[in-house]
Amino acid sequence: MSVDLGLPATPRPAHGVDAPTSGPLVDTFGRVATDLRVSVTDRCNLRCTYCMPADGLDWLPSDDLLTTDEFIRVLTVAVRDLGIRRIRFTGGEPLLRRDLEELIAAAASLAEAPELALTTNGLGLRHRARALADAGLDRINISLDTLDPTRFAQITRRDRLADVLDGLAAARDAGLSPVKVNAVVPHRDDLERLPDLLQYCLDEGYQLRIIEQMPLDADHRWDRGTMVTADEILATLRRTFELRPDPRPRGGAPAATWLVNGHTDPSGQAARVGVIASVTRPFCGDCDRTRLTADGALRNCLFADAETSLMPALRGGLTRTEVDAEIARRWRGDMWHKAAGHAVNTTDFRQPDRPMSAIGG
Repeated sequence: MSVDLGLPATPRPAHGVDAPTSGPLVDTFGRVATDLRVSVTDRCNLRCTYCMPADGLDWLPSDDLLTTDEFIRVLTVAVRDLGIRRIRFTGGEPLLRRDLEELIAAAASLAEAPELALTTNGLGLRHRARALADAGLDRINISLDTLDPTRFAQITRRDRLADVLDGLAAARDAGLSPVKVNAVVPHRDDLERLPDLLQYCLDEGYQLRIIEQMPLDADHRWDRGTMVTADEILATLRRTFELRPDPRPRGGAPAATWLVNGHTDPSGQAARVGVIASVTRPFCGDCDRTRLTADGALRNCLFADAETSLMPALRGGLTRTEVDAEIARRWRGDMWHKAAGHAVNTTDFRQPDRPMSAIGG
């Protein structure tokens, strides 16, 4: 199968040129990172089969994680000095951080406040959705692969479907609109459940985003031959729904979206469904993301084979001004070395050592 690698349209790598010492986060291909994905913890309270083993993983020691103050310091530099305009808090499961509302409030209070989003599995969200919204959270994505309780328990190894559905409703009631549902299709047999999931989202006013399974599992068992593709997802949905290409520019958004004919969202606009096809329809050429892990490592790509630690800057005994300058210097350098693409569709691809739960979605 031939796959478009989705690389920058006009690659212009600047060999031997040092990274910029001021300005936004740019790479040698001219891409500018304005979207920051922040993993606040590697821990999770589900054990999804496509993500981690049944017994979980060896979590990062607490002393290795960024503290509340360190996170706020880094976010301040990102927004004030490096041009970050959107921040998404992820994990692991970000609701396991007790200071999550504090981190969101700090980011929301910055002079040029970025758009703030959260990706969560929804467990416990029923009790915190209002507080998250009050802290300044703008949008939320909640993971939900199926509405079938038995299949949900098989995938997540936890009988918690009702809690996720309650979390979705709480997010909607708290005004975290649009509420988006992230769904992975772990097995080809799960395709038949997708129309029901889309109908549920349409009925409840949520936006469904279906994600191709990526090679980021802790067990390294991902298999291209068994992965459900975007073509299969769209063909399945089209047996029940009429989908039309979304005329809006996609920009750097990871999801390609379609209008669902005959359905509207809570705002009265045409309802949409999205597919994130990082494997079969990569969009590296338009990527505008940078990443920060819970232990202070910068990653310029989800599939990067190298990262840059901010810990020497944060815990090296520098003055506050020196810390900020060193964070910015390291971040610009990390982004400058961003590859043209993630290489998943090349013969020399090597799966990252960190699984998705330790990188952040």
